[in-house]
Amino acid sequence: MNNETVWLEGLISVEAALTGGCREVAAVYVQQADGRRWDRRLARLRQLTEAADVPLQLVDEAFIAARVSGQSHGGVVAAVGPRRFVTLADLIAGRERPFVVMLDGIEDPFNFGQALRSLYAAGIAGVVVRPRNWFTAAGVVARASAGVSEQMPIAIAETAETAADFFRQAGLKIAATSSQQAISLYEADLRVPLFLLLGGEKRGITRSFMTQADLILQIPYAQPTFQHSLGVVASAAIVAFEVRRQQAYG
Repeated sequence: MNNETVWLEGLISVEAALTGGCREVAAVYVQQADGRRWDRRLARLRQLTEAADVPLQLVDEAFIAARVSGQSHGGVVAAVGPRRFVTLADLIAGRERPFVVMLDGIEDPFNFGQALRSLYAAGIAGVVVRPRNWFTAAGVVARASAGVSEQMPIAIAETAETAADFFRQAGLKIAATSSQQAISLYEADLRVPLFLLLGGEKRGITRSFMTQADLILQIPYAQPTFQHSLGVVASAAIVAFEVRRQQAYG
């Protein structure tokens, strides 16, 4: 393992890294505890480490405490390498109607991880992020996403416009969310190959991107006096599952 060692915390995150294939896993460490209880709980972890030829070591509480940022680790951590990203082309290869989402400008790693969790559950093809992204806080993102960050195919694009240009040439429609000059999410035809940009709570989406988008989507609110936009986590879940509904049943 090189100087870019990252520490993942918690059984779910560690198991996801072992099965996701997105990182090199150098070693897994488990805090010593009552033997019978831990034998049952960690049976799958032992199987995964053995299959991946990754060392599994028992350590004391001090070893774990020196390598974690919170209290939700459950006595399990892993030393892993930097994340391996895929290409934009990889996200859509072999898919008839790919649905790709770019998460841009999210201010908090927990929100980023939660958004990934919703998108993964909705079955999207993959996610695009900028070169500067929240995978520098991999431990937080992995916990917030319930390990999804270690399973989801993720690619890098310098800008949202760069990603949009690539996917438009590949036959995808370009979409974004906004409250201005938009159509209802439930009235739009989302049964097409789709690239969706979701912007962060503060910066939002640039006007230049809006002008080139094929679809501007609005989530209709039941409360007509509600003046605030939903956060990116809620928006990601609502839009992604509507796309799934239309593509599967529409």
